[in-house]
Amino acid sequence: MTVEWEQVIIDAADPVALGRWWCEALDWTVVDDSPEEYEIRPAPDRLPGLLFVHVRDGKTLKNRLHLDFRPDDRDAEVQRFLSLGARHADVGQGEDASWVTLADPEGNEFCVLATRSKG
Repeated sequence: MTVEWEQVIIDAADPVALGRWWCEALDWTVVDDSPEEYEIRPAPDRLPGLLFVHVRDGKTLKNRLHLDFRPDDRDAEVQRFLSLGARHADVGQGEDASWVTLADPEGNEFCVLATRSKG
């Protein structure tokens, strides 16, 4: 039996707005722009994608699942996310963490990891 990872589902008060934000932040492609289920992927035929679905309840707790990104330049990428509207988030990571925790416009946490050392 073969299993393919299709997508990660992200609950959203406004799936279109949040999906557009992530689409711009990741430079991905919209594959479904319906108001109830907004899906983006790295390319139309590449998986996995992110699917933003409408929920009525607001986010109240720390995410139980979050995305991690490892850029070539952590600090530059953090600044880029912040310029798009992300904000710093404290999930107990401590001041000496090698990663930076941010939150998207609806408060979903994600991490920007330190640049991987080459060697």
